[in-house]
Amino acid sequence: MRIGSKRTNYGILVAIDLATQATGEPVQARTIARRQAIPVRVLEHVLTAMKRAGLVESTRGVQGGYLLRKRPEELSVAQIIEALDGPPVVPVTASRAGSPVRRGIEQHLLLSAIWARVQQVEMDLLNRIMLSELVEEYRVLHQRGSPMYHI
Repeated sequence: MRIGSKRTNYGILVAIDLATQATGEPVQARTIARRQAIPVRVLEHVLTAMKRAGLVESTRGVQGGYLLRKRPEELSVAQIIEALDGPPVVPVTASRAGSPVRRGIEQHLLLSAIWARVQQVEMDLLNRIMLSELVEEYRVLHQRGSPMYHI
């Protein structure tokens, strides 16, 4: 899993888009691409990965498109990232690293332990950030970005 990759950023934007447009009607990929400024070919790969992971469902045809399969309160950022970039990469341990000299093993074990702890904290945080929170933040930002003109 790579946090902050273009692919995961696009996936999060897609999920927000689908959640904010939740009318029960499927949203077409080209509509999402236009609203979120995502290249259509890239978006198709993102949607395919999200569909494979069970995060979205698709409907074919003229009125077809995509819908979230979960409510925004049930979908975490961690689930979106994992759907697009796979499960977290387990830090390499000394047993996998071959047989470096004794001091190298100790250093490697120490560093592996540090990165494993960092990864656990990241995952805990990403599992607590729900799509519903991001949708609310998006709506607030969208309102601020749309000035009202009074005559």
